[in-house]
Amino acid sequence: MQIRRTVPARTGLFLIAMLCVLAFAPLKSIAAPYAAMVIDARTGEVLHSRNADTRLHPASLTKMMTLYIAFEAVRNGEITLDTPVRITKKAAAEPPSKLGLRTGQTIAFRYLIRAAAVKSANDAATAIGIAISGSEAAFARRMTRTAKAMGMSRTTFKNAHGLTESGHLSTARDMTTLGRHLLYDYPQYYNLFSRQSTHAGIKTVPNTNRRLLAAYKGADGIKTGYTRAAGFNLVASAKRKNERIIATVFGGKSGASRNAKVAELLDLGFRRAPSRAPIRKPARPAYAGNAGLGVQVAGVSGPPKTSLRPVVRPSATTQVASAVAATADQNRDRITNGIAAAIAQADIAPTNTSEQTPGTRPTQRPTGLVLASTETAKQPEPEQEVVTRLSSSGGHLWGVNVGRYTTRYEAEKVLLKTALSEMTTLEGTLRKVNQSSRGFDATFQGMTREQADLACRRLQARNVTCFMIGPS
Repeated sequence: MQIRRTVPARTGLFLIAMLCVLAFAPLKSIAAPYAAMVIDARTGEVLHSRNADTRLHPASLTKMMTLYIAFEAVRNGEITLDTPVRITKKAAAEPPSKLGLRTGQTIAFRYLIRAAAVKSANDAATAIGIAISGSEAAFARRMTRTAKAMGMSRTTFKNAHGLTESGHLSTARDMTTLGRHLLYDYPQYYNLFSRQSTHAGIKTVPNTNRRLLAAYKGADGIKTGYTRAAGFNLVASAKRKNERIIATVFGGKSGASRNAKVAELLDLGFRRAPSRAPIRKPARPAYAGNAGLGVQVAGVSGPPKTSLRPVVRPSATTQVASAVAATADQNRDRITNGIAAAIAQADIAPTNTSEQTPGTRPTQRPTGLVLASTETAKQPEPEQEVVTRLSSSGGHLWGVNVGRYTTRYEAEKVLLKTALSEMTTLEGTLRKVNQSSRGFDATFQGMTREQADLACRRLQARNVTCFMIGPS
């Protein structure tokens, strides 16, 4: 006789409920832990923190370090902004968000930087790493070394883009530190992070952080990030009058709630920060390059035959020396750093002068030769490169304006950088800063109308703001 045991209905319902709890328990673990940090960017003082030292997935906040090393590589002559980079199969195969690069195509390094900073493109980030270090693994090791040199003691990088990978971890404190270094170590590139959109070589891409940039007064960066494991992350910076705050959030539940939390933290920072404070810039980490790996830049074959540091034309050196001599003592260090950055970015080609081979002595002129004129013959003027047909209509009473800035130092720095990068059309012009109640206008003066028009067109092609100034 077979005995059947039945389970009471109440017990069955209990078991079903328990199974449901167990089944959905893993889903709770997917929710990323929350962490936050707020600092006064001027001094580095911590104004608020929560779980700031918990190691979490940084997601695309990783690209801040990718971009930092890209700027470092340009500064130290490893690569230039115009270097053509050949896209590898690995870079092209990265999942979205991506620019849409194809295996084998070449693209200027500057466009990879734009795509990684604004679009948060994974394929562009990987291409940057391979172009600089030869492989993504080598680049990730360089990222980690640089992080340690900055004091980011709890950060380890495994890739250039931030997609979830075992051991690829950071903290809110470390990412805040990295954001501050981007701001102060490479201010000439910082405007990338505030662009609502940018042209990235093959198309125009929107900023992943455009909602906060548009909604929060004074916001001008820096970087968003999202994966399922990380949640919605953001390192944001905002400036109001003399105050600048950096706030970091890890583990937001949505883009909207993350932005709201960051805005709340920035408000907290502005309330707690003093209206005036000295700017104590962080120490730039020691430069180690690729640690002697002998890496070649993608698209460039063979060992370098000359120094990688750009050779400066004598005229450019003279301009730099004059600018430094004219600077007040209190601005000397800032001007020197600004000039070095401007020279590193300027598209300056060395002037090649070949040695003249000693020629034979000319034969003596016949004594009976009758000269056409007894006047001393004028030496012919050296030939000049003709860029376009210029006329002198209107006289040299025209000029161009390349922007308005809040300080004279910023205006002078932009003038010097622009003069070095566009020497063909701006040579011989007068650099002048015009002060008004609205700021400091950076201008080049002493041009004809045609020269001013040509200069503006060439500068605008380089994405430099420019408009003509007529005779007053």
